[in-house]
Amino acid sequence: MKKLILVITAIAAFTGGFVHAEDKKPDTALTFKGYAETYYSYDFNKPINNTKSPFIYSYNKNNEVSVNLAFVKGSYNTDSVRANLALAGGSYMNSNYAAEPGVLNNLYESNVGLKLSNKNNLWFDAGVFSSHIGFESAVGKDNWTLTRSLVAENTPYYETGAKISYTSDNDVWFVSVLVLNGWQHIRHVKGNSSPSFGTQVTYKPSAKITLNWSTFIGNDKPDNDKRMRYFNNFYGIFQLNNELAAIFGFDIGAEQESKDSSAMNTWVNPTIIFKYTPTAKTAIAIRAEYYDDKNGVIIATGTSNGFKTWGFSTNFDYNITNNIVWRVEARTLSSKDNIFIKNNNIANNNAFVTTALAISF
Repeated sequence: MKKLILVITAIAAFTGGFVHAEDKKPDTALTFKGYAETYYSYDFNKPINNTKSPFIYSYNKNNEVSVNLAFVKGSYNTDSVRANLALAGGSYMNSNYAAEPGVLNNLYESNVGLKLSNKNNLWFDAGVFSSHIGFESAVGKDNWTLTRSLVAENTPYYETGAKISYTSDNDVWFVSVLVLNGWQHIRHVKGNSSPSFGTQVTYKPSAKITLNWSTFIGNDKPDNDKRMRYFNNFYGIFQLNNELAAIFGFDIGAEQESKDSSAMNTWVNPTIIFKYTPTAKTAIAIRAEYYDDKNGVIIATGTSNGFKTWGFSTNFDYNITNNIVWRVEARTLSSKDNIFIKNNNIANNNAFVTTALAISF
């Protein structure tokens, strides 16, 4: 709580400075922005310590008003240099950055980029930045559903390293190659001396279609227990008509069963989301997803069938103003095994409702 208060104080200070600066001639290179999202969620299983299942990292507090994510971000952008620094707090930060020590626990973003070509949109960036995997981010307002899908919760939200990226002049192609400190880490796992690698290819043949393929290759364990992980993330975003859009996603990963083993543990995760926007201020989204991780590579359950879980949700959004959105969502999870805590017992299902208010400035 003390850290969150400090971050919110920083947000207020930066925001006050930014508003005051608007009275003067704006500096187009240096900009500031902020975001804050409060929420209330009720889990019908009534989890112990009012914290949801350990594979849920966003909006994971039960039966209490909480802040999921609040940050202030400063950006510097010129034709040849770009930089970002953002500090954050909230239950999202507490869960996802739990392994990061000290001030790194609140370092939402910190990176610097240099343009490598005067003729082409070719950049080199290094630092802490948002993940190249997936169609969802930590910022709630940017996602179609209120809560994050299982795929987003259990792949990196952020990563640390260096990348080279290229965007074609017509914005149809985006290609990136990354060298990383592992699977969602600012620092290497203790005892790990090997880099990880990633790639991303995005193709936008029209304003209505986005196709993406992202990969991760690396070892996310100490060297004495080295197990290579190979991961592919595919998704397509389609604007079907003026009101209806869809996301189709599919993830597949494999990791060595043990060091030097030729046998692999695999997991898969298909996700479908439909979004209907009847008016400029309202939107409705429905989601169906399935996560199969029998061997517990990503989500360990200790049960015979592992994590084999279906999820369904529906949510409603109302844009109060251009920068304030109110959302409400109902969601269910149903697993093959009894993996959920329910009233101090175990169950194979979970249901919860969540409402959130997000403001950006």
